[in-house]
Amino acid sequence: MDLHTFNPKEVPELISDYFRTCIDAGIFSIRVIHGKGRGILKNRVLSLLKLNPMVKSFQGAPPGAGGWGATIVNLKSHNNMEQ
Repeated sequence: MDLHTFNPKEVPELISDYFRTCIDAGIFSIRVIHGKGRGILKNRVLSLLKLNPMVKSFQGAPPGAGGWGATIVNLKSHNNMEQ
């Protein structure tokens, strides 16, 4: 999911919709690209990930997958959503 072109105000809804779509499709590991810049979008994304009940875990992407300009997100399955 590449968030470069989106306004930070749009990000919460975009993330939730995208995560739901991924979970429904059986995709539980995704890369969120927030860019390197000044870190405003990255900080917004990380704050949202901490609060999102669909998120199992997340960590910075390895260098070959975007490095500090991206975050790898592991989503919960429907069965694990309550945990």
